[in-house]
Amino acid sequence: MSDPQVSDAPEDLDAQTRRLDPERWLSSRFVSDPEARADVVAIYAFDHELARAPKVASNALLGEIRLTWWREVLDEAYGERPVRHHPAALALAGAIARRGLPRTPLEAMIDARYRELDPAPMNLADALEWAEGTGGGAAEAAALVLDPAADVDKARQAGKAWAIGRLMGTAGMEGEAALAALAQALANGQGLSVAAFPAAAHAALARVRAKGRRPSDLEARLRLFWAVLRGRL
Repeated sequence: MSDPQVSDAPEDLDAQTRRLDPERWLSSRFVSDPEARADVVAIYAFDHELARAPKVASNALLGEIRLTWWREVLDEAYGERPVRHHPAALALAGAIARRGLPRTPLEAMIDARYRELDPAPMNLADALEWAEGTGGGAAEAAALVLDPAADVDKARQAGKAWAIGRLMGTAGMEGEAALAALAQALANGQGLSVAAFPAAAHAALARVRAKGRRPSDLEARLRLFWAVLRGRL
């Protein structure tokens, strides 16, 4: 399948993540090793490409084609075949090879995006499943980059909490049940190892985002610094 997404002049992935995904980019600044930090950013760049698929496609079928294209990238990476020439695909394949990343959380990130191709509003159960697949899958993969022995369940729950907070702040998800789900995910995401914590530090912003408020860059930096210092979301 030809590449429907490559730009002739692709932006540096770190700069792209800083611009499009500033909260997780800030979390990645707490990764001291440059190569590990780049591998975490590769996961976020992959997630950005998956998020684009439902948004830029003019219909559900084209959205499915774009998501299938990324599943084929995983086939190439895990099949140790040449990976198509796309900045995020190449970076992700490098991270997979270097870290021995499992395919499961990356597949979950793709699977969750199919729900966005359905024009019907998500109910709470759908939204929580989406949050765990997208934010949770990315946090799980990032945690394994930073600490192969990381508790993946905690990482996934922390990433889920971050995604829930964003849904509550931007997509109209609200009510006591949503607040309870956010609190539960945050509680379940506590206790990550020091090494793995930057993969989930952005969840410390979930409560702020749930209130519909986007923290300033300074506030976000301070909240993340405090979270990393304490090791708590």
